[in-house]
Amino acid sequence: MDEWNDFFLATSAAAGVLTGLVFVGVSINLEKIVLQPGSGLTGRAAEALILLLAVLTASILLLVPGQSISLMGGEVLVVGLAAYAWIVTIQVLHVRNWSTIPSGLRVPLVLRVTLAQISTLPTVIAGIAVLTVGFDGLHWLVAGMVFSTLAAMFDAWVLLVEINR
Repeated sequence: MDEWNDFFLATSAAAGVLTGLVFVGVSINLEKIVLQPGSGLTGRAAEALILLLAVLTASILLLVPGQSISLMGGEVLVVGLAAYAWIVTIQVLHVRNWSTIPSGLRVPLVLRVTLAQISTLPTVIAGIAVLTVGFDGLHWLVAGMVFSTLAAMFDAWVLLVEINR
């Protein structure tokens, strides 16, 4: 597990800093985010935070020394399932109003839903893989963390820049 230590240190630091960036973006544009009903911007902000907090939480938990492989797999699985369930709930609530969503926002919503799936499912798979095959299952977590970070940065860009266009 020592060979993973630097990776989890780097991902926890990056996720912590990027979470702060999302908070700043939301704070700066809070009025615009809240006052655009049907845009899904509040959900998008929550999704960015959830993705980054999942990366941060998994990284911190995996840095705890002396854990069994079963405990590590269980931790990754719980973090992945929690992030997946939370994001899917946000998106289902938004998609329920599909007919009220402006046609120009439907394609970005589909992209957002797709990115969320690509970001969270590898973490769930990693938890299952660690529980069944051992440390090699952590390679799935790398994919989940990279995609989660990229999707959260895409959301942060919208909350910081695109919202002001």
